[in-house]
Amino acid sequence: FPKIDVLVNNGGRSQRSLFVDTNLDVYSAIIELNYLGTISLTKYVLNHMIQRKKGKIVTVSSVMGIMGAPLATGYCASKHALQGFFNSLRTELTDYPEISVIQICPGPVQSQIIQNVFTENLAKSIENSGDQSHKMPTDRCARLTLVSVANDVKEAWISDHPYLAVCYLWQYAPTWAWWLMNRMGKRRIQNFKSGIDADASYSR
Repeated sequence: FPKIDVLVNNGGRSQRSLFVDTNLDVYSAIIELNYLGTISLTKYVLNHMIQRKKGKIVTVSSVMGIMGAPLATGYCASKHALQGFFNSLRTELTDYPEISVIQICPGPVQSQIIQNVFTENLAKSIENSGDQSHKMPTDRCARLTLVSVANDVKEAWISDHPYLAVCYLWQYAPTWAWWLMNRMGKRRIQNFKSGIDADASYSR
């Protein structure tokens, strides 16, 4: 193929560990993969799109790029970094109106991301990936992503409630969001320490 029309940045790993227990090299690995890996690929493809004056750069961020959550400090940081980077990049491309910068922010989606999360050290994997039935089906997330890309939506929050409601709280009523996340986060940490799926605390 002589051209690249769409770049979809969808590489990354999540995290399940408390900051006080986590080695710093885990944070380096998260940033290297989730953030630097994404912007390095974008760097090469963007030059091609600028020459053509056309293209779409689609980055799968996360609702965790909008809010904060316990057990995912490094993951949230990497997604916040992507949000800031691509919001800034978009302003640098005003002379190229046909190059779209699109950020997709999914909530929990049925996938294998939990089986591959970072934990407190690089050599350790998570023992319990938990039940995923409460998460959004993969095909629905993919379809909503395609709709967002086709319509050049700058930022799409793709999630079910209560995650989506928390996104709106975090955006428009942050004091309430902090209060709510403190309550939900406490239960999430308790579930994690008990060996229960941490995400399940948000689904009930």
